[in-house]
Amino acid sequence: MRIDLLMNKLCLVKTRSIAKKACDNNAVRVNGKTAKASLEIKPNDIIEYDLFGYNTELKIIKIPIGNVAKKDAPEYYEISRRELVIKD
Repeated sequence: MRIDLLMNKLCLVKTRSIAKKACDNNAVRVNGKTAKASLEIKPNDIIEYDLFGYNTELKIIKIPIGNVAKKDAPEYYEISRRELVIKD
């Protein structure tokens, strides 16, 4: 599944276009490399993104098939780090 679609399905961003813009602005990294919106994500990939004033790192446990309810989304990933980014 594409990274922009995955981020939207797992409720990490509100819309797919926000995820695409984040990728276009180099705010999303997968396994340490800058990700394009079309990058295919697999289980055990590490996603790191800088959005909404936070730097978040998570590990994908499994890839969803179809739509995911917001309450069920955390079953698909494990957050390893989330920190507030303070800009001077």
